[in-house]
Amino acid sequence: MGLRRKNKSPAVLSHEFVTQNHADAVSCLAMGLLLGLMFEVTAKYVIIFITVQYNVTYATDDKSELVHFYEYGPKDIATIFFYMLIAIILHAVIQEYILDKINRRLHLSKTKHSKFNESGQLAFFYLFSFTWGASILTAVSKSNSTEASYDHNACVFQVKFFYICQIAYWLHALPELYFQKIRKEDIPRQLYYICLYIAHISGAYVLNLQRLGLILLVPHYLVELIFHASRLFYFSDENKQKGFTLWALLFVMTRLLTLTLSVLTFGFGLARVENPVFSIVDGNFNVLTVRISCLAAVCLTQAWMMWKFINFQLKKWREHTQNQIPRRKINNMKSKPTKKETNRANVVNGAVKLEDGASPRTRKSKAL
Repeated sequence: MGLRRKNKSPAVLSHEFVTQNHADAVSCLAMGLLLGLMFEVTAKYVIIFITVQYNVTYATDDKSELVHFYEYGPKDIATIFFYMLIAIILHAVIQEYILDKINRRLHLSKTKHSKFNESGQLAFFYLFSFTWGASILTAVSKSNSTEASYDHNACVFQVKFFYICQIAYWLHALPELYFQKIRKEDIPRQLYYICLYIAHISGAYVLNLQRLGLILLVPHYLVELIFHASRLFYFSDENKQKGFTLWALLFVMTRLLTLTLSVLTFGFGLARVENPVFSIVDGNFNVLTVRISCLAAVCLTQAWMMWKFINFQLKKWREHTQNQIPRRKINNMKSKPTKKETNRANVVNGAVKLEDGASPRTRKSKAL
């Protein structure tokens, strides 16, 4: 009997070792931070990584109730770092226990395998974020009259924690390009939308535009959820393409909604309560220059997304028309009988037969 060859484990700190064991290393780091809460010496430092900082408490007019709000500051970087570790761990769990098992059943090619993993991860994230964001909007709209009387720089706990988790997730997507061995041709495309998410969400968080950002993110995440869910169904069965039609319709409507709300907010809403004194310490960014810059950034991003969308639709339309031309040629070739088939059809038992059933005339033999 021949000896079985054992799979050699990769060298420590090699490329294969890091990609295979990155989730274990990150989980150990996160566990170490959590264990730091058990000791009084380290708890005051570790608490910065885990809990939301910069709590501000206000008293109501009758001083019968305390209202808690949160601002932002440098300590939020530590909190974002910790939840970025949590996002890496959850990414690995979803990949190993859900997506990899489905991939084994579908037997996809390398290209479809990479796109399936990308859509699977993003579908989970968009579903969770859309549900969470919609619930926050519902809760904030009910208490909007209470919040309006307090500092515009502060936000409630759910809004701040939502933004911290959003920034942490999109930051974790950068090292995942390395951990998941993304193909080189796919890295630029993914880097574009990851950097756009980080820039826009961080900008809304720092410039105290959390409410506008939340209102724009919720419908956008719904549209992206429909697209990636449709792509997952398409990989399982290529005949299931109705979801892309719904996505195309909602995509255009969401772009128009985003532009309309942005123009109304920066052009009319914030202009009425403008404070001409620009101050980073006080958190006042409601000046004309900042508003125009924000509106220009939103409009350029929406124009770029529409340009990519139109090119995508034109590419699909060309592929569809090119696939239809060979089919028409094949159908035409099948419908036209060949000369051999017509001759065979007119010859019955060795005798030539005309279409009207008459017998052919016999030729007269010429005399020599």
